[in-house]
Amino acid sequence: MKRRTLLIALCIVLSGCAGAQFDRPTTSQTTDGNATTGTTSTTETTGTIGTTGTTSTTSKGTVVDRANPWGERVLTVAINRSAKNPRDRRAEVRRALDYWERHSEQYAGYAVRYELAPNAENPDLVVNFVEEVRSCPSIQHAAGCAPYITKASQVSRPMRVDVGDSFSTDSTVLVLKHELGHTLGLNHSSAPQSIMSAEAALSMRPMRNATERPLPWADSHFTVYLGPTDDRAAVKRQVQHALDYYARGAAGTVPANVSFSFTRDRSAADIVIQFPDELPCSSGSSGSCGGVRGVDPDRDGALEEYKRLKISISSVDTDAVGWYVGYWLGYGFGLEDSELAPPFRDASAEERRSRWWT
Repeated sequence: MKRRTLLIALCIVLSGCAGAQFDRPTTSQTTDGNATTGTTSTTETTGTIGTTGTTSTTSKGTVVDRANPWGERVLTVAINRSAKNPRDRRAEVRRALDYWERHSEQYAGYAVRYELAPNAENPDLVVNFVEEVRSCPSIQHAAGCAPYITKASQVSRPMRVDVGDSFSTDSTVLVLKHELGHTLGLNHSSAPQSIMSAEAALSMRPMRNATERPLPWADSHFTVYLGPTDDRAAVKRQVQHALDYYARGAAGTVPANVSFSFTRDRSAADIVIQFPDELPCSSGSSGSCGGVRGVDPDRDGALEEYKRLKISISSVDTDAVGWYVGYWLGYGFGLEDSELAPPFRDASAEERRSRWWT
């Protein structure tokens, strides 16, 4: 499967910060008659993608020249680790500090050295690794946040640098370099743009894939949008049979606490069921296809969480609509064909039109 990136948009609101948005890859399959075939595709957000964990020293961007606002050449740096992820972060912090020891005079206009003392009582800077960065105002899903320091009156020791604890090693170092750059007085137009650019590609630490989780969604309640179709009342009854079957646990194949409700807002629906004249994933016009969209923050080629399931059904008997919806609901719960509830395994055309949910 094509590799994806996690797009990080870095912004400055008095203090340096980093907001994140995920792309939403798509996987899909088609089923018609007795055969099921698989295909994959990817939908990504657009934007300028920077480097991932590199230490390029390109001089593109503005090079500043100012006096040291800290008043000292050697700054002491402490570390607070996340309670939920207390791994040793000294090596990552040290890499970022080493970078600015080599390049601060070139880009910030003054030389600086750092003494890394994780448990220092009176540090100049404290790097906090946190589960969720909330210190940048009005920024959601922040990757990091640090004070933007250009003059001595802004320094109030210890100054706090927050970094999310869920990124890979190289991406953590890149976020640290960026945020430390703000503490040296660099903004998003400053050189080097490989570090201070407003956008960069980051990756997360390896995470559990959606199909390996009991529920590959954020929560167990699903909103369902039912698209326009003929004989709508009968079709909706068929869909309701499928939803009720899964709400009862689908023969133990899904968690027992899932629930469903219909919505008229297609854009807000978790599950979209549509009835096109031609299937979007096949050259044929009879049968069905389905696809899930989700996020791949650790960039391993597999989705870690599903965000939407789209089911397309075309030119099938109304009495079989519930079966097709039920089949694709299993796919939306991360099940392989061999893991599906019994009614969806090798069902004949007659069985698809039967009262399979009873």
